[in-house]
Amino acid sequence: MGYRISVDTGGTFTDMVLLDPDGKFHVGKSLTTPERISEGMFSALDVVAEAVGKSTQDLLAETDLLIYGTTRATNAIVTKQTARTAFLTTTGFRDILVFKEGGKHGPHDYSYDYPQPYIPRRRTFEINERIGASGEVVRPLDKAQAREVIQTLKDRGFEAIAVSLLWSIANNTHEAKLGELIEEIMPDVPYTLSHRIAPILREYRRASATAIDASLKPLMQAHLRGMQTDLRDIGFTGDLLVSTSVGGCQEVETLVERPINTLKSGPAMAPVAGRAYSALERMGGDVIVCDAGGTTFDVGLVRDNQLVYSRDSWLGPQWTGDIIGASTVDVRSVGAGGGSIAWVDPGGLLQVGPQSAGSVPGPACYGAGGTEPTVTDAALVLGYIDPDYFNGGRLTLDRSAAEKVIATLAKTLGKEVDETAHSILVIANELMIKAIGEITVNDGLNPRESVIVAGGGAAGFNIMPIAHELGCATVILPQTASALSACGMQYSSIVFEATRSRFTDTNGFDRDGVNSALDEIEADLMQFRDSLGTAKDATVSIEFFVEARYRAQVWELDTQLPKPRLETDADVDELVETFHLTHERVYAVRDEGSPVECVNWKGRISIRPFDPPPSPEPSDVHNTPTPNASRSCFFGGSDRVDTPIFRGANMVIGDEVQGPAIIEEPTTTIVVYPDMSARLSAAGDYILDCR
Repeated sequence: MGYRISVDTGGTFTDMVLLDPDGKFHVGKSLTTPERISEGMFSALDVVAEAVGKSTQDLLAETDLLIYGTTRATNAIVTKQTARTAFLTTTGFRDILVFKEGGKHGPHDYSYDYPQPYIPRRRTFEINERIGASGEVVRPLDKAQAREVIQTLKDRGFEAIAVSLLWSIANNTHEAKLGELIEEIMPDVPYTLSHRIAPILREYRRASATAIDASLKPLMQAHLRGMQTDLRDIGFTGDLLVSTSVGGCQEVETLVERPINTLKSGPAMAPVAGRAYSALERMGGDVIVCDAGGTTFDVGLVRDNQLVYSRDSWLGPQWTGDIIGASTVDVRSVGAGGGSIAWVDPGGLLQVGPQSAGSVPGPACYGAGGTEPTVTDAALVLGYIDPDYFNGGRLTLDRSAAEKVIATLAKTLGKEVDETAHSILVIANELMIKAIGEITVNDGLNPRESVIVAGGGAAGFNIMPIAHELGCATVILPQTASALSACGMQYSSIVFEATRSRFTDTNGFDRDGVNSALDEIEADLMQFRDSLGTAKDATVSIEFFVEARYRAQVWELDTQLPKPRLETDADVDELVETFHLTHERVYAVRDEGSPVECVNWKGRISIRPFDPPPSPEPSDVHNTPTPNASRSCFFGGSDRVDTPIFRGANMVIGDEVQGPAIIEEPTTTIVVYPDMSARLSAAGDYILDCR
């Protein structure tokens, strides 16, 4: 086996994980270079090449597989740098993207403006046609008018086109014809048809997915193909995969046709890593995964050893943002990372985030021109970080700059510097606890029944008090925690999903129609498998799901089919019972007297091209290591504490550290708070006891 490399380009740092032929992980980090992503990636590559004693070119020549994850698509949407996109829809339905789903938090809150549609209304064009709900042609496609519209788009210089016609999921002939006309009149302009990207009920969700995908195509096609070319030019000849929002990876050519699947692709890999690390430590299949990076704090779940998926992923706030409309790993994010800025609101209250210093200029302590106090500045002032050992000593921090910006904030608040820095971390803690509560308690899950897997460069600052507040006794913090999402790519499979819409209910279940839809889904999945140039003969698993609900409910629950086809009434009864159990698990109630309505059907294929390193045997050894140094730290109260400092490189399996203490890894720092402890496991993870 050769080397395997995974890369996650975040808003602040680019993380790289190298798996060597002996099954050992090596982590490299560098500041993200927004103007040219490959520069930051190659800087991180230099770090891991040095770790294994090779030149960058030699390492790439011996690499069998490289998995790439990026926030480029998400950042393009946030910064409004997507392509100039036109939206084509059925006459009379011009406002699908304007109305969204009609909801908002706080119905009587008029303090903010009505949200803008993803594509402005002035760039929406109506097409004279109409398909009925049963697939019948109510009004034929006016080809002459369609030609005029597309010619107008060409004359006005549109860079991408999204096509979402009413009921194209029942009959796609009109959308397909528009695709042919676009290729004829605007052959070099990418487009997306809704029946291909999101063949689901609910026209807004389908239209939103189509609009987002089309707007990303020019940017992401150039980005992915350019990155592919850059790697080939410096000697990489192995297989190149890209991580996706469904917690797997796909080949570049597949993703350039569906760039929407790159949204949230980095955060989606953290739960994959969390599941793997919990399995390595034999901690069970219920995991809360926390990834505290430089820009955001991301939370995901693993339940019964399965990733949790959602079709309710929004770009921006729920209701007022834009829904992705495609299945993604359920990850919630808040602006509370290491680079999150602390500020005072008009009422005189201290706030943290969501604004971030990012990598340019970064926190004040980076010495690159940052003038705002951040979480990282606060941790440095509190004594938690060694300014000469940040990122393994590759980035020396400026403690005086951090003290200066924290002191300015302290003066505004009328507090001492240490008290202010500690307050910044406490407020960041509360934001993170709230994010965990939204994905657990708000969805009927008790966090006390789960283990936490913590990652991200900033995770070690405050994960122990967060776990204690939630009632979680144990946290797994891997030595590779600072690159948690990149580690998840090392454990990921190639994943692809296909969907079909086929409405039916249990009062008159349409078995033939449903099985026909499942046949079409499986055909799509197998076509994807056969198109792969990577791991065609690898282990393959296929799962089928249905989005189902009780009659009169508004939203559906993803329910896994007990069998791949519903051949008999007994098979349907088994599916209904599975839905009852799913509904009871989520909402603590089941309604056996209500018919179950099935809306959308989905298949997911997972292809595992490689096996992860085996789990080592657990160790019962308990050692008390000798500190490498001591440092004055502040943990609240009135006085600083002389705190022992341990270097992770000098610790051995079974070493147990009692708090207060600091454990320094090259790319992360673990703060062991008073009355808590940390132990290095046989798998190379820190097991934090937060009771």
